[in-house]
Amino acid sequence: MAHQVHQFVVFTLDEQRYAVPLSAVERIVRMVEITPVPHTLEIVLGVINAQGRIIPVVDIRKRLRLPAREPHPSDHLLIARTAQRGVALMVDAVSEVVTLSSQEVVLGETILAQLAYVTGVVKRPDGLILIHDFDRFLSLDEEQALHDAIDAMTP
Repeated sequence: MAHQVHQFVVFTLDEQRYAVPLSAVERIVRMVEITPVPHTLEIVLGVINAQGRIIPVVDIRKRLRLPAREPHPSDHLLIARTAQRGVALMVDAVSEVVTLSSQEVVLGETILAQLAYVTGVVKRPDGLILIHDFDRFLSLDEEQALHDAIDAMTP
């Protein structure tokens, strides 16, 4: 059986490395001013204008149970697509694009069934990389609340 090869964008949050499929990533930009959105989800920091598109900025630190912190000018926004919309993830830094074969990735559910957003884990000589699934990242309720908040801001 042939092994599939996939490319992932690797980013860091508090020294831990995470990855998302390169195919889901539109671009990476330096931190810009985030416009707060009233009455929205706790994980939504606000929105940015990305080339004329209003994109919600999601604080994945809350989702990953990491300590909250204010955006810093050295942070980056990883702009990616879920099945429903574009989102920007606030990350400390984007480090590399890696190419991995399917045999290098340990499936998330084989480690712990409750790893809802982690589709796999990669063991590298310099540590673990957790691979995330964007389409499962936001719950249906969060997706709807995000949609409603952006609709309310769009003229």
